[in-house]
Amino acid sequence: MGNWLWIGMLVVVIVVFYFFIIRPQKKQERAAAEMRNNLAVGDEITTIGGIVGKIVGIKDDLITFETGEDRVRMQVTKWAISTTGKDTSQQK
Repeated sequence: MGNWLWIGMLVVVIVVFYFFIIRPQKKQERAAAEMRNNLAVGDEITTIGGIVGKIVGIKDDLITFETGEDRVRMQVTKWAISTTGKDTSQQK
């Protein structure tokens, strides 16, 4: 009967990990992917490196954006976008 107790405890630990760690992580990843797929020209963005700018062009997986008043243009891939100006809930 002791073996069944250990197996039961292991199952409980796995279920707890799933509901408190894995499931919320997947939900965050889906939300980030949806945000990146809905980017449009004119959106304010922040990259994962902290650079803030306004999108001026989107081509396939590349985002071109301008930073600051000197209008420097930079290109990054979509996965490098952390947040948009519309979505400030993730910024800290």
